[in-house]
Amino acid sequence: MKFSIQREELLKPVQLIVGAVERRQTMPILSNFLLRNVNGHLVITATDLELEVSATIDINPEGGSITIPGRKLLDICKSLQEGSDIQFSCSGEKVEIKSAKSRFSLATLAANEFPLVDEIAVDQTIAIDKHQLHSLIEDTSFAMAQQDVRYYLNGLMMEAEGGKLRTVATDGHRLSMAETNLDSSVPDRQVIVPKKAVQEFMRILSASNGNVDLAFSQNHLQANFGDIRFVTKLIDGKFPDYQRVVPEGHQYIASIEREILRSCLMRASILSNEKYRGVCLGFSENLLKIQAHNPEQEEAEEELDISYSGPELEIGFNVNYLVDVLNTIKSNEVHFYLQDTNSSLLIVCPEMENRKYVVMPMRL
Repeated sequence: MKFSIQREELLKPVQLIVGAVERRQTMPILSNFLLRNVNGHLVITATDLELEVSATIDINPEGGSITIPGRKLLDICKSLQEGSDIQFSCSGEKVEIKSAKSRFSLATLAANEFPLVDEIAVDQTIAIDKHQLHSLIEDTSFAMAQQDVRYYLNGLMMEAEGGKLRTVATDGHRLSMAETNLDSSVPDRQVIVPKKAVQEFMRILSASNGNVDLAFSQNHLQANFGDIRFVTKLIDGKFPDYQRVVPEGHQYIASIEREILRSCLMRASILSNEKYRGVCLGFSENLLKIQAHNPEQEEAEEELDISYSGPELEIGFNVNYLVDVLNTIKSNEVHFYLQDTNSSLLIVCPEMENRKYVVMPMRL
């Protein structure tokens, strides 16, 4: 293979796809990019066997396919001067990269051993604006579980229902849910996207523009962002019935200024138990008292004015779960829906009621 390209033309797509390169790979070729000539275009692909990301660049290389170390290629591109031209040429088991007076010789591996994902059998597609999809994922993905034995919690549930697209995440102690309206009605579909794929998806979304085309098959999700093609395996499992977890009929509502509450929780958390991170929220007439203590008998207490006219309630929560929600919500005010000391808390943003957050209580 032989081609010449400007540094910036190569750097951006390589930065977008490099996250799929496995750092602790069991197969050496998984640390490489596959470079191919596909219909007169340069296509660069990275994979970790679960996730595959490809970038198409509008240049016509000579020759067939090669694989070269992915992160080394990225580091070389970043180190070269802006606007410089880069020449690639392959000879035997080495690829030579030249730019001005710089020269690099990298080892290659056989391109026919690179494990490409087979063409997926798409049975449903959804077109959605990039900003809508980014907001859905950003507002819910923080609640995904991490290495839970219930493997179906280690990802983000994506659900198409009628004219809506919904994302839900839970780790068993909290739940986040967001939905948006689609331009047209679509068949019902529910899939679970793995955590790493969600994180890479968000990274690519942040650097993309326009619409995103989502394509579903039985075992894969494919997304096309212009010149970027993203394919991930789906988690094979049944997501919990999240609708049963979202409280209904909570009759007591506390309206609280979001940033003031977040600051109070952050201060109180300094003296909370480092392991359990518990704080006690005491609700009374137009007043919220936040208390925290730890095994060293240290205590913190915060008081803030709120709008609340229900009965006096004291409920314990993991402070990190509350702060995560408040960091995600963008409005000036939040609504806490309460029932009793044993019921979960429903947090809603009054300006975006299609975002809902549930936090289970804890005993202190």
